[in-house]
Amino acid sequence: MCKNFTAAFVYAHPDDETFGCSYLIQDITDRGGQAVLLTATRGEAGKTGRLGEMSREELAARRDQELEQAANVLGISAVKQLDLGDGKLKDADPERLQQEIADFLNLHQADIVVTFPEDGISGHQDHIVIHHAVNSVIYGGKASSVQKLYYNHLGSPLSDMSGMSGLLRIDGEGKWDIKRRALEAHESQMFSVERVFGQLGPNMLPQYRYETFELVWERHPSAKSMPEKSVFDGLEAGEDLN
Repeated sequence: MCKNFTAAFVYAHPDDETFGCSYLIQDITDRGGQAVLLTATRGEAGKTGRLGEMSREELAARRDQELEQAANVLGISAVKQLDLGDGKLKDADPERLQQEIADFLNLHQADIVVTFPEDGISGHQDHIVIHHAVNSVIYGGKASSVQKLYYNHLGSPLSDMSGMSGLLRIDGEGKWDIKRRALEAHESQMFSVERVFGQLGPNMLPQYRYETFELVWERHPSAKSMPEKSVFDGLEAGEDLN
């Protein structure tokens, strides 16, 4: 078990954590770690799915509730939302955004950070802004507790990754039910959910079996001959891998 370690997930919108990190969050909590989430917006510019028309204020309030429910399903211990404007992060004060991220990481003494890659996965401008803000915090030394930084990684979900030491693949076997329930919690975004995952059912389809992450930075890098088994691999101070 790996106790007393904290992984911080830093994203732009409610549901980003569920789409890409549900298995990883479960793996962290199963190993005795803690997962915390920072979301830069409340998602008020999104669609409303089958819920009908809503004002931006109504949708923001609804998505607050959905995120709280999803976080409870996933086992996320703390959630903070910055309300910086969905679709408007490029106009946010970059110094403020970076300071908010640094303050969150320092408050929780995060050991690990997980966020978007450079292209934001989908090319969404808000995602890309978060990527650069997180990089500025980590590479700028503004969060001294952080030991490792990961990006979401997209690749063929069924491809052989053996020997690819820079990538961590989390197997969703036994974890799909929780991911499905967390996705269902984001009810207002169900059209987007179904576009990615299809109709949600009780059985995990092969193409949804894995989540993959790329280790892009380590405070104390070490030579690795095998792919990581956990984000906790190689952490210093209080490490317990028994």
